[in-house]
Amino acid sequence: MTDKPSADPADPAVRVASSADPAASAEAAVPEPAPGGHVPDVTVVVGAYQAMPYLVKCLESVEAQTLGADRIEIVAVDDGSTDGTGEYLEEFAAKSAVPTRVVRQANSGGPGGPRNKGLSLARGRFVFFLDADDYFGEEALERMVAMADRAGTDVVLGKVVGVNRGAPKSMWKKTVEHADVYASNVMYTLSAQKLFRRELLVRHGMRFDTSMRTGEDALFTLEAYLRGSGVSVVADYTCYHLVGRDDGVHLTKSGSHAIRFESARRLMELIAELVPPGDRRDQLMVRPFTITLLPQFGPVVLNQTREVLAEKFELAAPLTAAHFTPGLARRLKPQDRLRLTCVSLGKQDALLEIVGYLKAGTSPETVRGLRGEYLAYPRFRDRATGIPDSAYQLTGRPGTLRTALGGARRPARTVVRRARRLAGRTLRWFGLRR
Repeated sequence: MTDKPSADPADPAVRVASSADPAASAEAAVPEPAPGGHVPDVTVVVGAYQAMPYLVKCLESVEAQTLGADRIEIVAVDDGSTDGTGEYLEEFAAKSAVPTRVVRQANSGGPGGPRNKGLSLARGRFVFFLDADDYFGEEALERMVAMADRAGTDVVLGKVVGVNRGAPKSMWKKTVEHADVYASNVMYTLSAQKLFRRELLVRHGMRFDTSMRTGEDALFTLEAYLRGSGVSVVADYTCYHLVGRDDGVHLTKSGSHAIRFESARRLMELIAELVPPGDRRDQLMVRPFTITLLPQFGPVVLNQTREVLAEKFELAAPLTAAHFTPGLARRLKPQDRLRLTCVSLGKQDALLEIVGYLKAGTSPETVRGLRGEYLAYPRFRDRATGIPDSAYQLTGRPGTLRTALGGARRPARTVVRRARRLAGRTLRWFGLRR
């Protein structure tokens, strides 16, 4: 950091507000004009709770941006820290060449509140939500702003890599000016660490839902994807370093299974609200069904009581009734489709048997029929259970007639190879094969 004179509390560039001060809180609701009417390109919103010592590198990475200090501002919100986070933010604001405002408030219980506070104070053309544990690559903001301006898009994803933890990978294969939200893997990265055009957020009054205990960032980001002018991907440069803390703080908490179902419900309702019925809606619904809902019906059910399983089925019932369509089902892998079909039909015993079979690593027999090929997992063609063949189908579309007249069949050895690949992926998912 460069040395500057001590901060003047009246200077809006470094002014410190406290949520305990009603006047300061009222002023925080509307951003003050930037000095000289200057509008920065990016407001970096840093929500910080117990962030030391990671906060030091986080803020240094903002100062090091090639975009330039005159094109950036920081709004940092200390969410009731007791480890010196707030004091360090004030010291940084007094010395940094990057205009910085600090808000100190009582702990809000989650990341949504600090982000909303920062967004309400933002003056930049774009907003980036930077977690206090993480840090930027030096060219991150310059590249993402250039992409947004060139492509005219409202959301830009910059390549993320994990530091001492995992990070999403499938969406970073190539740089794309206009990603297809429905067909690409951008739907599988719904964290808040992205560049958002502020005008979009203001126009739709978008905020993080602080009533949600998990998944509020996914709801916010997907809404921006669907309401915005487009989504771009910067994949040829590491823009964001996602840090796993040594102390384990800030890892996503497991929490009650009920909050996972609530998160899935909210995401499904948003998709249903903004996307008409059809292929596009079905494609987006794959995300909440497989990422949020399906893990609740994986190996964990084998160690849970029947009472818990019954509660999960009850929570899932309205979600599957409203959104588990044939179009969605045919987009799923057979073992995923089969488990969700058991859930949608209320077949608890069948689900337990199938999950146990998958966990044991047994490879199912491949059965050929007029409508396609099937993986004969437990309860296949068991009339008493009543699970439709389409839930077990390996090729073609569930429920769609496929005969020799409709196209050539694959050789049996090809079908077997495909079945083995699917079985291998299932074993890896259950932790039985590396």
